[in-house]
Amino acid sequence: MQPLQNAGYDRAITVFSPDGRLFQVEYAREAVKRGTTSVGIKCPEGIILAVDKRTTSPLVESKSIEKLFKIDEHVGSATSGLVADARALVERARVEAQINKITYSEPISVETLSKKLCDMLQLYTQNGGVRPFGSSLIVGGVYNDKCRLFETDPSGALIEYKATAIGAGRMQVMDVFENNYKEGMTIDDSIELALTAINEATDHETSSNNVEIAVITKENPAYSKLTEEEVQKYIDNIVAKNDKKSEEVENE
Repeated sequence: MQPLQNAGYDRAITVFSPDGRLFQVEYAREAVKRGTTSVGIKCPEGIILAVDKRTTSPLVESKSIEKLFKIDEHVGSATSGLVADARALVERARVEAQINKITYSEPISVETLSKKLCDMLQLYTQNGGVRPFGSSLIVGGVYNDKCRLFETDPSGALIEYKATAIGAGRMQVMDVFENNYKEGMTIDDSIELALTAINEATDHETSSNNVEIAVITKENPAYSKLTEEEVQKYIDNIVAKNDKKSEEVENE
């Protein structure tokens, strides 16, 4: 049972605890950790966003689960946490992208868009009568021939990554990235790394039915999703490589 003296800090978003914590923000982060795994990878050729769409029931249509979103032609996002909160944030991001296009006659930069989102997230940590968003976003895109990848936090903090993950399997995915990520990877290499990481975080049950991948290439900065057949080809390629390695080890 929680001590009575901490109850006020626990319930009020606008009150810091004596050790400088906002408990409601920390609880929002826990909501993100309960979501399924989403990953993002930046490479010289573009941005890869991949999500685990695993369902809790065979009766659920996996196509109805949205975790990858197109924000603008050159920007996309992967989400984890409360789905409704993520949808509200994505809608806000789309509006900001269109406002920038109308005002300045040019697409919004990935960094500016991410900062505007985090400004909104931060506002929901300092006003009474509201709660923090229980969702995090990986925002990636190509702007002025540069690939950028950012991760938002319910507190409004913003960090740029070369490769990152959010959701339940974050620790396992980050271990895979730290051991295998290389600066000069191709799009194909990055997709295989993303699938390998998700597979590691989800007890090796990855298939084209429960994984979705979006790509934004530098050559043609347009957001596009891979078909199930294309995803399955990458999965089959990974399986073939793993089988070959196993055979080589046995022969040694």
